[in-house]
Amino acid sequence: ALNGVGFEVPRGAIYGLLGPNGAGKTTTVRILTTLLNADGGSATIDGIDVMADPHGVRRRIGLTGQYAAVEERLTARENMEFVARLFHMPRNEVKQRSVELLERFDLADAADRVVKGYSGGMRRRLDIAMSLIARPSVLFLDEPTTGLDPRSRLAMWDLIEELEADGTTVLLTTQYLDEADRLAERIIVIDHGTVIANGTADQLKDQIGGDRLTVSIARAQNRDTALATLSPLCTGRVEVAADGLSFSAPIKAGDRVVPGVIRALDDAGIDVLDVEVRRPTLDDVFLSLTGRRAEGDLEEAM
Repeated sequence: ALNGVGFEVPRGAIYGLLGPNGAGKTTTVRILTTLLNADGGSATIDGIDVMADPHGVRRRIGLTGQYAAVEERLTARENMEFVARLFHMPRNEVKQRSVELLERFDLADAADRVVKGYSGGMRRRLDIAMSLIARPSVLFLDEPTTGLDPRSRLAMWDLIEELEADGTTVLLTTQYLDEADRLAERIIVIDHGTVIANGTADQLKDQIGGDRLTVSIARAQNRDTALATLSPLCTGRVEVAADGLSFSAPIKAGDRVVPGVIRALDDAGIDVLDVEVRRPTLDDVFLSLTGRRAEGDLEEAM
């Protein structure tokens, strides 16, 4: 169940909807696309009230669900034409638009093949092409790359970025954090039916502490001097490894501060073996906000 989920997506932007399985991402999409009635609240798509005028909303949106909604017994071209007829598009426009999209999604050579023989990536591309046939102003992509191999995922990302360049508004739900990091202008994190964070990827990363500096030195006897040198340069407590050779601390604008850190340690007579600045990832954000890692990242790590 959702509990006061609220956000706005500006025209022509790609927003990401992140959350663990069962967090409410798909429920949110189903309500916004009129597939599920909400028991309260309000929502508008392109200025149209979702509850008051669902038919008006459907004329303005496209939807690609978690599983490719293609008819396996038809060819790609026949699938496109079938969807176009549902939108009552003029016959001459149907043919032109189908050819345009099949070429754009690299399906022209397979346009007259039965979809049953398509790969997972081809089915996904066809599914999105079908969602675009009626030129929707808003496109909902519900985990569009789930189950695709890495090469197909990268190709799909390129296609999604092209949609933004065309001015299409996209709401993307995903459990792949690298996907959200690359594609989404802003990321909305949902857990237990509630929005728990909303911001750009950099803003969310900054919320959990910004950059982290790690310094390794050559001799443990320099531990106290290194600690005294590093402390005023960092924005939080400096943690020292048990062997006295490694130091870690939060730091602001790490890339700009590193030269000064190295110079200060050198002036103190400390031999530095390594200096590293680590920027928080969306995985760190997700773990901090929800207490668990994203299912997509766990799946890739197996």
